[in-house]
Amino acid sequence: MGDLNHILQRLQQSLGPLSGEPAALDGGITNRNYRVTLGARDYVVRLPGKDTDLLGIDREAERVANSAAAELGIAPAVALALDDCLVTEFIECAAVSEGEVADGVEEIAVALRAFHDSGTSLPTRFWVPELLADYAEIVRLRGGTLPAEYEQVVSVAKRIEAALPLTDPRPCHDDLLGGNIIRAQSDGRLMIVDWEYAGMGDPAFDLANFAVNNELDPDGDAALLEAYGGADPEIHTLMRYMSDFREAMWGVVQNAVSSLDFDFDEYAEEHFARLERTASEPRFRRALG
Repeated sequence: MGDLNHILQRLQQSLGPLSGEPAALDGGITNRNYRVTLGARDYVVRLPGKDTDLLGIDREAERVANSAAAELGIAPAVALALDDCLVTEFIECAAVSEGEVADGVEEIAVALRAFHDSGTSLPTRFWVPELLADYAEIVRLRGGTLPAEYEQVVSVAKRIEAALPLTDPRPCHDDLLGGNIIRAQSDGRLMIVDWEYAGMGDPAFDLANFAVNNELDPDGDAALLEAYGGADPEIHTLMRYMSDFREAMWGVVQNAVSSLDFDFDEYAEEHFARLERTASEPRFRRALG
C-alpha cells in the first residue's frame, strides 16, 4: 500500500481530503484499481502494473483517449492524470453478463463508430503485426520460450498483414474484453472503460476484438457490423484471428514480465487453441484466400 498512500497524499492536493479507506476493485489483470473518496466524491485510482510499457501501453494516449471517449458519453470522465496513475470518476455500475453483451451489440457498435470518427489524435500507434513482433522480442530477451504454435500462427498473420495494410489509422480502444464494458446504473448506458491500449490503429481490429472477446456468434457478428455501418465481413473474419493472436501473445509476454497473481499460461493456451479452431473454419479459409 506504500505506493498508493504516497499517491493519495498527492491527489488530496487537487481533489480534496481523503475519506475512509481505499477499496480494492476486482477484475484487473494488468493493474491495481482502487475506489477512493476524495473531497466527498468517489474516484477510481489505477496504479499501473510492473513493466506495462513493454505491453505497448502509452499512458498519455490512455489519458487522451479516455477523455475523448468521456466527451462522447461512452466512458467515465478523467479527473486527474499523474505520471504513475490515472484517476477517473467512479460510476455506479453493474457487471455486464454475456447475454447483456449480446443484447448491447448495436449500442457498442455505435459507441465505437463515434470514437473512431471523432478525429482524436493519439500519440501512439497500435498496429497488431508490429505489436506481435515486439512481444516476441521481449519474450526472447527475458529468456522465455515462444510456444510451439507461434511459427505456424505468425505465418498466417503475415498473410493477413499483407492483405490488410494499415493505411488510414483511427483512434481505437484495442482491448474490448467483457470486463471493460459496464452498464451505468443511473441511466442504463453501456460504457467502455480501461483505455490503456488505445492508439491509432484499424477500426476493424476493434470490432473483431469486441466480437472475439465476447464470443459473438455469426448472427452477433452480422448485427455488430450492420450497426457499425457496413464493415466488411471478410476483413472482420481475418481480424478476429489477429485479435486472438494478440491475446495469446499478450499472455505469453505477461508471463515473462508480470508480478500479478494470474495464470497467464492458461490464458495464452486458451487463445492459441481458439486460433487453431478459427483457422479450420470455412469462413476463415475463404476470407484468407
